[in-house]
This record gives sequence, structure tokens and C-alpha cells, in this order.
Amino acid sequence: MQKHKGFTHLVKATGYSIKGLKQAVTETAFQHELIMAVVLIPAAFWLGESAVEWALMIGSVLLVLIVELLNSAIESVVDRVGTEYHELSGRAKDLGSAAVTMALAIMTITWLLLIFA
Repeated sequence: MQKHKGFTHLVKATGYSIKGLKQAVTETAFQHELIMAVVLIPAAFWLGESAVEWALMIGSVLLVLIVELLNSAIESVVDRVGTEYHELSGRAKDLGSAAVTMALAIMTITWLLLIFA
């Protein structure tokens, strides 16, 4: 397999990223979080009072999307390995889900502190 370098590598990597985002948009959880992002990102500019607050609010929303992408990747790999139940497969999926929950908690705490503190 030929390794691409320079601009060709950048183009190929961007294509893979776009392909991954298209696949993510077909997943219900990502769709819900994307709708949330479409609402919250503009709201950050309205509710935040400085560039730092905007960055924290928007960054926390984007963190949720990033962690959901990683969770989906974990689920895909586990599903690829096999459909039969295995304790480690269940653990991997549960940990991925827990990571999403933690990212949502970070986002919620960030927004609440910036809005009400």
C-alpha cells in the first residue's frame, strides 16, 4: 500500500474525514447532538459576554460531538469483531457511552456556570 505525502495526504485525509462525518449523521444519537449544536452554538454568541466565554461554550458543545464520533467508532469496531455477546464488548460499548455522558456533563456545567455565575 502506497503512503501518500504532502498535499495528496491532506486531500485523502480530508476525504476520509468527510466520509466519517457523513456516516455519523446517519446515527440517531449524533443527529440529536448535532441539532443541539445547531441551537447552542449561535446561542453562545448571544449568551456569552466575551471571546473566552464563547470559546468555552462552543468548545464544550464540540467536545460532545467529538466524543460521540469516538463512541460510534468503538461501537463499529466491536460490532465488526462479532455479533455474539461478550463481556469485554459490552464493557467497551458501556465505556464509550459513559464518555459521551461525561462530555454532556462538562457541557452542561460549563453552560450553567457561564450563564448563572
